[in-house]
Amino acid sequence: MEPERTPVIRRARPADLPRLVELIHEHVAYEKSAPRPPGLAERLGPQLFAEDARLWVLLAENPDGEVAGYAACSAEFAFWDGRHHLHMDCLYLAEEARGHGLGAALMGAVTGLARELGLDHVEWQTPAWNEGAIRFYDRLGATGAPKRRYALPVDRAEA
Repeated sequence: MEPERTPVIRRARPADLPRLVELIHEHVAYEKSAPRPPGLAERLGPQLFAEDARLWVLLAENPDGEVAGYAACSAEFAFWDGRHHLHMDCLYLAEEARGHGLGAALMGAVTGLARELGLDHVEWQTPAWNEGAIRFYDRLGATGAPKRRYALPVDRAEA
């Protein structure tokens, strides 16, 4: 029996962009969201890899070294608290990568990134129907708060 390899979590590099976009499209489909417009890699690359980038993507590798998941984060200001926190916009693992400790390793790396940035907590959301994710986050000791998320396209907003 082979010993289990310690999960590898690392920051995304420009060469990871094609695989990252594949995982994003899987994630979009998993959450039954509308497909994203073409050119995602071209839009993401400059945001992720600019010298002054304020977005971070952490990647999880499966034992054979293939990128199997990601966590995407940015600093966000909480007006009521008067300070920044790390907002985890997405955490996704390919189906075959789940249940092997990669999710917990990604979350550990996300909290490590928050500490590195001098931020004292991480916030995120997950769909109410995603019971597996909710159980996972509860096991980590995270607390949830019911809230409804809205989006309003600016071309439809009243002036």
